[in-house]
Amino acid sequence: MPLPHILLALLVTLIWGVNFVVIKVGLADFPPLLFCALRFALAALPLLFLRGPMPAPFGRIVQIGLLLGVVKFGLLFVGMHLGMPAGLSSLVLQGQVFFTLLIAAFFLGERPSPRALLGLALAALGLMLIGFGRPLGDSLLAFLLVVAAALAWAFANIATKLAGATDMLRLICWVSLIPPLPLLALSWVFEGPDAIAAALAQPSWGGIGALLYIAFLATTLGFGLWSFLLQRYPASLVTPFALAVPVSGLLSGWLLLGEALSPAGWLACVLVFVGLAITVLPKGALPRLFSGNNRLTPGP
Repeated sequence: MPLPHILLALLVTLIWGVNFVVIKVGLADFPPLLFCALRFALAALPLLFLRGPMPAPFGRIVQIGLLLGVVKFGLLFVGMHLGMPAGLSSLVLQGQVFFTLLIAAFFLGERPSPRALLGLALAALGLMLIGFGRPLGDSLLAFLLVVAAALAWAFANIATKLAGATDMLRLICWVSLIPPLPLLALSWVFEGPDAIAAALAQPSWGGIGALLYIAFLATTLGFGLWSFLLQRYPASLVTPFALAVPVSGLLSGWLLLGEALSPAGWLACVLVFVGLAITVLPKGALPRLFSGNNRLTPGP
């Protein structure tokens, strides 16, 4: 993977790491299923300006939309609403990396190399250090919902890989058309029309800002770039980058909010990024990088 694409993947992890704090802000104003429905309704708006044919078979778009928008984010938002902390949610959700590797091996025949497995083991150790001693939240159910969301994301990764799309921006916009109606129906049944009306009547500026962030940065830009990478590289090479999401969440909290980061936290961050480097960089790239030759892939 060339350096510009590695930087794109790291940009996505930064956007998604901050996103968990933003979700908590938005959930103070909106019920979780309504919040998720509004997110995807806004994320679909660029289709008003985009021209061209459907970027993938409609059945595949529906599949991705249901897995990613309704199941994954529906479960995640409800789990966080029930008490899962933002930082721990970002950690647990990265179980999707390991779920994706197993599903890709079974359905796509992708086999991670021993070197990649070593890198993943180091990154997993870093995640364990991040999660050690952090509170589970108020409910075991909330925890299990986020685990289920991670599994749904893994299946969505494989569906995205199989979509065969080349225009990733249009793909994620088309995918965003699918979740709003099912999520609104679920919100009407489980959250109630009174809660929906109250949330829409008097949202705060913080809630509006959170909605715009998760709709356009985390969804349109973040998943557009993620899908772009999944179409060009094996899922077993792209998905490990998501292991850096909890790290970016910790670092953004430290930089922007002044949240303390312990020595164990710093060690965990180092382990995750070393593990990622071993997993995604070609053999011998690290010595070349530190020697000043940063051309990570062959090229003219």
